[in-house]
Amino acid sequence: MKKPVDVKKNKENYLQFIANRKNLILSLIDDEGKPFISYAPFVKHEGKLYIYISKIAEHYRYMENNEFVDALLIADESATNNKFATERVRWNCTASNIGNDGHEEIFELFNADHGAAMVNLLRGLDFSLFELTPVQGRYVVGFGLAFDIDVDANLFNHVVIDKKKDEEATVQGSK
Repeated sequence: MKKPVDVKKNKENYLQFIANRKNLILSLIDDEGKPFISYAPFVKHEGKLYIYISKIAEHYRYMENNEFVDALLIADESATNNKFATERVRWNCTASNIGNDGHEEIFELFNADHGAAMVNLLRGLDFSLFELTPVQGRYVVGFGLAFDIDVDANLFNHVVIDKKKDEEATVQGSK
């Protein structure tokens, strides 16, 4: 008999996992339509993610030119027992450059998480604040332990695959 999935415990682990991460991996499309990957420090606020990036960075231009970006947080591989089931969360997001004015509560979060001295230095440069609004997400913590989620875990649904039904559909389709 299968052990039931403890959704409450996994939800708590998810919230702790994202609270302990400081950098997002960003998946974008470049000017030629090719995949491009980068990263940026981030903060989370009221169901949204915020990154602060320089106009010189390639991903700045790609963020400006594309409505969508995927964001990924992944566990440190040195602390992962099974590399095929690494703990991770991915969100499909819309992105918008919201500039720097009138967002002091976001900058206070950056100050707290990434250091006020560094953030204040960057504010004098060509950096701009981007707001990433997650549309949907998936948290994976192991085999058979995937959850459809939103950033704040108000949505946290265990993903269940019916292998027998999938096998029957495959057999039906091959006739």
